[in-house]
Amino acid sequence: MLQGFGSRTVTAIGLVVIAAVAVFLLEWNLQAAIIALVGGVAAALVATGTGDQPMETPRVPEVVPQAPVPHLQEVIEAVLGPVLIVAEGLVTHANAAAIGLLGNHIVGEDVRVAIRHPGAAERLSSPLSGTPQGPTNLVGLGARDQHWEMHVTPAANGQRIVHLIDRTGSYAAERMRVDFVANASHELRTPLASILGYIETLGDDKAGEDAQVRGRFLKIMFDEARRMQRLIEDLISLSRIEAEKYRLPDRAVDLAELVEEVRSELLDAQAKRSADIVADLDLGVPAVSGDRAQLSQILHNLIGNAMKYGRAGTPVTVKLSSDRLGMVRIIVADEGEGIAPEHLPRLTERFYRVDPGRSRAAGGTGLGLAIVKHIVERHRGRFDVASTVGTGTTVTVMLPPHVKASSALPTATPSTNGLSDATVIKR
Repeated sequence: MLQGFGSRTVTAIGLVVIAAVAVFLLEWNLQAAIIALVGGVAAALVATGTGDQPMETPRVPEVVPQAPVPHLQEVIEAVLGPVLIVAEGLVTHANAAAIGLLGNHIVGEDVRVAIRHPGAAERLSSPLSGTPQGPTNLVGLGARDQHWEMHVTPAANGQRIVHLIDRTGSYAAERMRVDFVANASHELRTPLASILGYIETLGDDKAGEDAQVRGRFLKIMFDEARRMQRLIEDLISLSRIEAEKYRLPDRAVDLAELVEEVRSELLDAQAKRSADIVADLDLGVPAVSGDRAQLSQILHNLIGNAMKYGRAGTPVTVKLSSDRLGMVRIIVADEGEGIAPEHLPRLTERFYRVDPGRSRAAGGTGLGLAIVKHIVERHRGRFDVASTVGTGTTVTVMLPPHVKASSALPTATPSTNGLSDATVIKR
């Protein structure tokens, strides 16, 4: 009968029975003994459970296997940039970036020998302080024009973590900004000084009363003011192009139609040598995805440069074609003095001029090719300048075709000269 009860329950009921018998023997009161027996059994059952469940076995906490701790070398290899671990003045660990910068011999060497720089030696030989220190700038480490920031952090057991961060790009951008401000200020100050000088001269009674002198001075002042206006307009245009360079144009633009439009504008404006423009247009090229106003600006700048620097009476050729990869190609060529090879890599720098005096005399601002380059970059295209001294200069712009327009056009069979077999119209 007691088989289903637990051992603790049986023991408790047995004690209750003994207590009830004692009550009966001591008081000779059967009713009180029965009440004590029933109440005690009920209390024992409630306190110890019904007895039909076995005793709970103490739970053993589950042991979760721990992941292996990564080795120190693995940790520093995951850090971008050169990292060294230094203990007692010696390099104990170095990641691949540090070895590539400083050499394979640095592990085990004195850190002042590993990082051969006076600023680094002074910082690493000084004792660690409780207050955090700023980075140490290292110029010329690795290469003459490289700039690095060295961060030194204390670690356990007196070790130091040396982290080198390459700041060459930031310094180059800052230098470009400073140069740009200086060049822009100079370009604006020169015509402004000229205007102020002529105004002061015209204020003189003798010079102001001479109509011929006054007319000549006013023309010079007008030309200088227009030069300042063109410069400011180019600066604003360049700023707008840079602000939009991450927004890809998506409208279809027919370049053949745009070339004819620009040519007509130059003819209507009676620009010098506008009659020398020769258009060689492949009418079968697809439209490009572009900003029409900016593409027109490219053509105005390139054709304008060819007209300024080409020899008088020679053609300014504008070609439009597509290559074997489907890219749309614009070529503007002149027959002028050409550009020496050492100048070609810097032509797209702001305010860079091969011949500053001639450029200013021709009304150039020094920003034309920089604007062309940024527009081409925004259109995800390519830009190339080739020149031969004494022969002339050829500028090539390659732009990707408009997706919808190119998918609807049949594939042209490429010819031996790289152009499509579509009809070529020469004017």
